[in-house]
Amino acid sequence: MKALIIAAGSGSRLRGVSDSKPLTPVAGIPLIEHVVVGAAAAGARDFVVVTGHEGERVEAFLAALAPRLGLAIACVRTSEWNRANGHSVVAGADAIEGDYLLLMADHLFDPAIPRRLLAEERGPGLILAVDRDLASPLIDLDDATRVEVARDGTILRIGKALQPFNAIDTGIFRAGPALGEAIRADIAAGGDGSLSAGVQRLADRGRATTMDVAGARWIDVDDSRALALAEAMAAPAMLRDSAA
Repeated sequence: MKALIIAAGSGSRLRGVSDSKPLTPVAGIPLIEHVVVGAAAAGARDFVVVTGHEGERVEAFLAALAPRLGLAIACVRTSEWNRANGHSVVAGADAIEGDYLLLMADHLFDPAIPRRLLAEERGPGLILAVDRDLASPLIDLDDATRVEVARDGTILRIGKALQPFNAIDTGIFRAGPALGEAIRADIAAGGDGSLSAGVQRLADRGRATTMDVAGARWIDVDDSRALALAEAMAAPAMLRDSAA
């Protein structure tokens, strides 16, 4: 299965550390390399990366990374990188047929999470890996995307300011054509075209479900605090494969 990585945003809250968020080093290794390696460990061999801000630098790095890791990495440049992240998802999904693993360039994770997603039977439209440990010190509840999950695991609602909620969006999905269609529908209806808006549209039709990460570690490296946590976790092995 292909992996789609969103690496287009500017990462304004890390600007003091790095001009390019995907290239920000964690334990000496750029964020996006951690993501590619983690996805490859889960079984992905073919990648599409959506670039935007500092696109030439990110693309040059990936062009060198692909032969070093023995992976196929294609880049899709979007001019809409400063709009809601769903625009980047649509740009990348247009280059993929069928299901794909959807990842964010600034989310580090245990490879066990995407491996379990890839092993799931095809869902009704989308499967989102969620974390139910709301007390985890790795989660910034003020910034995280919140999810209300029904007893059967389906998504009821998703959003930043959601109340009530019982899980957190890890930014790791198994998706397919239905997600791009839902984001386009949101844009056509006057929405901002965010990824969450697309997920909500699928949820409203009973086509979005979840998978609990069950204690596997992940972190959204969105600011200097999260970067420090990621650095500590990466030495010696933040991304230790709990299924290995």
